[in-house]
Amino acid sequence: MSLSKQLNINTPSPEQALTASWLDKKALTLTIKRDDLVHPVISGNKWRKLVYPLAEAQQKQVKHIISFGGGFSNHLHALGYCCYKLGIKFTAIVRGDYSSNLSPMLNDLLAWQTHVQYVNRITYKKRNDPSYLEELTKAYPDSLIIPEGGSQQQALKGVANIVTELQHQYDYIIAPVASGGTLAGLINCAANFSPATQVIGIGVLKGQGYLEELVASFLPNGQTYSNWKIIHDYHFGGYGKSTPELNQFCSDFLAHFHIPIEPVYSGKLCYGIKDLANRDYFPKNSKILALHTGGLQGAR
Repeated sequence: MSLSKQLNINTPSPEQALTASWLDKKALTLTIKRDDLVHPVISGNKWRKLVYPLAEAQQKQVKHIISFGGGFSNHLHALGYCCYKLGIKFTAIVRGDYSSNLSPMLNDLLAWQTHVQYVNRITYKKRNDPSYLEELTKAYPDSLIIPEGGSQQQALKGVANIVTELQHQYDYIIAPVASGGTLAGLINCAANFSPATQVIGIGVLKGQGYLEELVASFLPNGQTYSNWKIIHDYHFGGYGKSTPELNQFCSDFLAHFHIPIEPVYSGKLCYGIKDLANRDYFPKNSKILALHTGGLQGAR
């Protein structure tokens, strides 16, 4: 049985057309790819980035997976559920000590028999350090380490499925960007399948320059891409930060479109698209695709 069937994954995700007065001024067409509907727990880009590492883990009969994240991490939440369902031991290395004040995400992980290891910020900063990763490998032999956010070269292949599933051509594909893997996968695949399409990342954290370098680090070596950019005007103060205005926007968006969004990723994405449309960023008659990357559990 395929991994998708084992986990009851629903792909391809639908492309849902949206109508709003702020699109009419320049006859813009806005569609949202509902990757939040892929699975109630393993939603959005988390499935896309995990599908091939998990398939490899099954093929190699890996017994233990290790990964990293914060106390509200969508990545750890999705990966913890996958490991529980697949019978793979999972260790989550979490930034900060939440042991006396568990988040809903951590409560779920513990219910799914995850081994949660709390580390301080100094240790957590070493999550990509080769010597630290070697220490983990020695401490947990025969384990597979998946990077924070699931962003690695294998993730690009999974994210590419988003583009190859599309039923229509778009002038712009727009997605939130944090750990870089999703945007890199969109850039690489769009360049091959839809070279006229521009890929735009909406930065959800304060990271001008840093996010560009991060995304570029995942792109294939020796290739130059001119089909992308990151806009940094909509992070609302940083990762996980919000304002009453953004919270109200998320509520209004749900009421109007009947699509749930949250203020960490999808809310900033949709707010940014609306603001850019109102500022005449997009040429007349542009066809825009917004990627709903899921992550709704983080709003709990």
